[in-house]
Parts: sequence; C-alpha cells; structure tokens
Amino acid sequence: MNRLIFIPFDQLNVNHGALKSADRETDVIVLIESQRMILGRTWHKQRLQFLLSCARHFAAELRSNDWNVEYLRSDNTASGLKEISEKYPDREIFCATPNSFRMRQQLAEIGVNFVENDFFLTSQELFTIWADTQKTFTMENFYRAQRKRLGILMSGTTPIGGEWNYDAENRLPPKKDQDWGTTISFDSDLIDQEVMAELPDTAWGNFETKIWGTTRAEALAQMEHFFQNHFKEFGPFEDAMPASSWTGHHSLLSPYLNNGLLHPSEVVSAAIQRFEQGDIPLASCEGFIRQIIGWREYINGMYWFLGEDYREGNGLGANRKLLPLFQNSKKTEMSCVKSLVQDVEDYGWTHHIPRLMVLSNLALITGVKPQEFLDWMREVFIDAADWVMVPNVIGMATHADGGTLMTKPYAAGGAYISKMGQFCKNCKYDPKLRTGETACPFTTLYWDFLDRNAQMFSKNHRMFQQMGGLRKLSNIEEVKSRAQQVLNGLDQGLI
Repeated sequence: MNRLIFIPFDQLNVNHGALKSADRETDVIVLIESQRMILGRTWHKQRLQFLLSCARHFAAELRSNDWNVEYLRSDNTASGLKEISEKYPDREIFCATPNSFRMRQQLAEIGVNFVENDFFLTSQELFTIWADTQKTFTMENFYRAQRKRLGILMSGTTPIGGEWNYDAENRLPPKKDQDWGTTISFDSDLIDQEVMAELPDTAWGNFETKIWGTTRAEALAQMEHFFQNHFKEFGPFEDAMPASSWTGHHSLLSPYLNNGLLHPSEVVSAAIQRFEQGDIPLASCEGFIRQIIGWREYINGMYWFLGEDYREGNGLGANRKLLPLFQNSKKTEMSCVKSLVQDVEDYGWTHHIPRLMVLSNLALITGVKPQEFLDWMREVFIDAADWVMVPNVIGMATHADGGTLMTKPYAAGGAYISKMGQFCKNCKYDPKLRTGETACPFTTLYWDFLDRNAQMFSKNHRMFQQMGGLRKLSNIEEVKSRAQQVLNGLDQGLI
C-alpha cells in the first residue's frame, strides 16, 4: 500500500511510531506547520522556535536520506491534511496514535488510520491494567512494578542495592560555593535562523543564545554532556535550588524525550551503561531512571486513564486571575520567585522542584484558577505537552482534582524554600515570619491557605499534622489580615 505518513511535531523519530514501518520507496512523509498552533497561544520564543526548528530539521534529514517528504504550512492540521490528500487522492493517511486527546479526536474525525504509538515504555492498555487494580494511584507502586517488568536495576526479583529508591540520600540542599558544572549551547544554522526570523511578535520571553538543540545529533550531545558531567551529582542535589545555576545537575533531556528526538529506552540504556563504569552512585542512577520509567510513564498513563474532562477540575474553588509576576519577573520583590521566573523568561525551563514548590506552590496558596495556571505552564516551558501538564498541574500542583492523583496538596511556607534554595539571604522578606510587612508571603499565605480550606483538609488524614499546627496558631486573625494585603499586592504586581 502506498501511504501518506503524517508525523506530528512530538513524534520526530525514524525508528518509532509510524515511520518504523514506513517504506522509503513508496510512502510520502507529511509534516504540517499549523498557523492555528503558532498563533493560538502566547508561546515562549524558545519553545516555539524549538517546536518548529526541530520539525524542519527532521524533515530536512529525512530528505537527505532519500525519503519523499511534504512539509506544508497550513491554517491548521486538518486543512493541511486535506490539501495533501487532494494532491495524493489514492492514498490513505496513517499516523502513530497521537499524544493528546485533542489531536487524537481531530485526526480520527478526518479518517486518519492510527498505528501503534511506542514513544513510551508502557502502553495505555498495560497502564490501565495496573490502574484498575489500585485503591490509590501511588506512583511508587507503579515504579516498582516497572522495575520488575522491565528488569531495570534488578537482581532477580529484588532491587540492586536492596532498596527501591534512595530519596533519603537525594534531598541535599545546595552547598555554599558549590561547583555546578557547565552547560552547553549550540550554533544556530540557517534553519534555526529562518525560524527565529518568522516568530510572531506575540511570542514571549528571551532568546539570546541557542541552548536547546534542534537536531537528533544535538540531543545526543546534550545526553552525553549530562552523563559525563552531571550524572554523578544528580541524585544528591536533585531537589536543590541553587541561586548561581539555572540547571543544577539536571539533564535537560525532557524536551527531546517529549518530541521524539530521544527515546526513553535509549536514555535508560545509556544511563545503565554509564553507571556500570563504576563511578556513578546508585542513588544518582536510580533517581534518574525513576524519573523516566516511573514518573514520566506514570504521568502519561494517568493522563489517559483520568479522561479528557480531568483538566476542568477545580476542587478548591480557586478563581484568582494569573498573577502578573508569572508574566513579568519584575512584578515581584520575592527573591525566589523573581529569580525563577527570570529563568523561565531566559531559558523556558526550571527543574521540577522550582516548578512544584515555588511557582506551583504560589499558584496553589494564592488560589489562582488551575486552568489559567495550566495555560501558562503549557505556553512557557520548553518541555511542555498536554499529557505532561494536565496531570501535573491539575493533580499535583494545584490539588484541583480533590486528591485523586495526590492525597494531599503540595503547599509549603517559606521554610522549605529557605532550606532547599539560596534565595532568602538577599530577600526583603523573612521566611520565619508570618505577619508584618517583612513576613515571607509564602509563610503568610501557607497558613491562610490552610485556614481557607480547613473544612476540606480536616477530613484528610495526611493533613493531620498541618491542621493541628493551624489550630495552635494564636494569631490566625492577624495572619488572615496580612494575607489579604499580600494577595492584593500580588494582584497589583507589588509584592
């Protein structure tokens, strides 16, 4: 059969998805730049450039290897596929099953044939079998099942080293004057420059150097750089938030995993190979692999398992508009938030602890509407995808699902940020204070958040300690008064 093989921008891999079974002699490979996608959101410049440049590079590489490629710019995906179908009227369109509800429905409605999506290590059917047997959807249980099923870091039926995870060893705060190593950047070629010149004026953020590779070769270079320079220290400082480094010892591989330039199986294999050289601590290797075979696979599985309407959850009734500081780092005097939003502006990225315990924590305790925060996260992070952000924001970050994904909200005061970060020393606000003009907004709003939701949280056994602390608070009325001042100031971009 002569086919049209449609490749979405998150399936850029010749060895997986629909291309795995494609025929170079007879099939036509189709990629479409949708103007609806490009102009439909206020994308971060680096995110939009990454999406488009990776796709154009991928098409160019296919052509250089004698594939027949059609790269269209169209109003939207459906109109582009209609155009290509009119050009090749006797061919059916095939595509690996899309990675989002919206794309899956859109392609199904126009008659696209789906083939196996193997960009993850766990099929949706296999994940559903696991989820259907669970009373609560605990990621640790899934992760252990993954280790056994995939035979990764196992000695027979027991984990290598005797422990399933080494979280206790992987929670060190940043050390003073610690060397965080180097990052790499890439040269912009003609395709990169062409995409940059075409970015819409509405694009947000900064773009001074090309820090995100846009080819498979550059993705592989980033992977090699991590394993040689950062893998050893990744585990112990996985949760650390240094003020002097925007990356810490993190891999920066998630964008390439999420658009297909890297496959999780090859990243895990490379990690094991590097670990077996003998100089990488088991805690670092296990912690890194858990992010891929555990958390990443779990989040994708839960995205499909929870259903399309899950994104509309708002169990805490949060309806505040997105705070101005999320769109402009100059709209806050909080040192941690200013610094981390500046990182997002400059790089389109922060690692998971700043995302969860600073940015998302602030959205949670101020009561930002979950869907507004979800839109922001989708638009500004280089590695954002619908399947990634919906469960993470609705379930984990804002507790908008009422506890379906996570049994308690990830709310914290300034003490956690002070412990795991290096921002408080030069900040005007004191994380130890909950009232007064110099009280840390996180500390004030944490207690106000607990008080606002006391009735709901009183029924949650995992919130027993926090609610006990709230009941012992002698100055709760003063805290609530200060909290209102802080919320008003945040709304105006003055705190």
